[in-house]
Amino acid sequence: MRKVVLITGASSGVGLALCRRLLEEDDALHLCLACRNMSKAEAVRTSLLASHPAAEVSIVQVDVSSLPSVFQATKELKQRFQRLDYVYLNAGIMPNPQLNIKALFRGLFSRKVIHMFSTAEGLLTQNDKITPDGLQEVFETNVFGHFILIQELESLLCHSESPSQLIWTSSRNAKKSNFSFEDVQHSKGQEPYSSSKYAIDLLSVALNRHFNHQGLYSSVVCPGTMLTNLTYGILPHFVWMLIMPIIWLLRFFANAFTLTPHNGTEALVWLFHQKPESLNPLVKYLSATTGFGSNYVTSKKMDLDEDTAEKFYQKLLKLEKEIRVTIQKTNNQN
Repeated sequence: MRKVVLITGASSGVGLALCRRLLEEDDALHLCLACRNMSKAEAVRTSLLASHPAAEVSIVQVDVSSLPSVFQATKELKQRFQRLDYVYLNAGIMPNPQLNIKALFRGLFSRKVIHMFSTAEGLLTQNDKITPDGLQEVFETNVFGHFILIQELESLLCHSESPSQLIWTSSRNAKKSNFSFEDVQHSKGQEPYSSSKYAIDLLSVALNRHFNHQGLYSSVVCPGTMLTNLTYGILPHFVWMLIMPIIWLLRFFANAFTLTPHNGTEALVWLFHQKPESLNPLVKYLSATTGFGSNYVTSKKMDLDEDTAEKFYQKLLKLEKEIRVTIQKTNNQN
């Protein structure tokens, strides 16, 4: 039986590179591309099948920033599949990123310059907005939409006789200082991306605590600093080209500059081959690239603990319950 791999955000960037690399590892997979834009997804499907005709590639339309879309997608997935072996929770947004020029120039002449470029810590702010579901867009897209996806697909994921894996695209930019339990959606701050990535780390740890005994395991990954649609939203393409010599130089001193989506998927592909029960749930797995361009995987203990993760998980369950009640009331009124 083919292993089934579901990938959100599969039509570009890391998601697309991951599809290609997984089929290079095993072209007998069934890849299910979970994408918002169906025309892009169809083009990706055609391209993947052209290069790997033995594979099976299907599409499900889902926008993780829209709960009705998530519910519809999970309904379709439960009709199509009996189980999911891997779910890569990769879709994410960083809306309207603004570069703090003063912080950039201060950092350039400090001892933290490599750390600054590796993590973008203190460099970026974003203007978030409210979705039709009444949630902060970054929180719903990066965290809560995926959380609901998992909740709805529990029957396809929990099979103790053969483990399933959740693999989240997190970030080195996931900072505890940007996350608040009093404002888990980060509605009052200017770094919702960092907050959402820290929330992902917390959620992954809590999911392991609740579902490992049912055969479901969760891990988090950072793909490193890459040039993708997200980063081109920070600076124009030509500016990146101008500073590329500096980045190439910094790569000899820091391994976070993976630069391309292909390199960024190194840890994601590595986890595909691991026995999930052997992994440390408190560790983040990092894609890394040497100054000479060789890819490898390293790891780092996350700045959190299981009790904190559990507290956040309970907040998500409470929010889920409130939203389901609201949806039910709306349906009754209609």
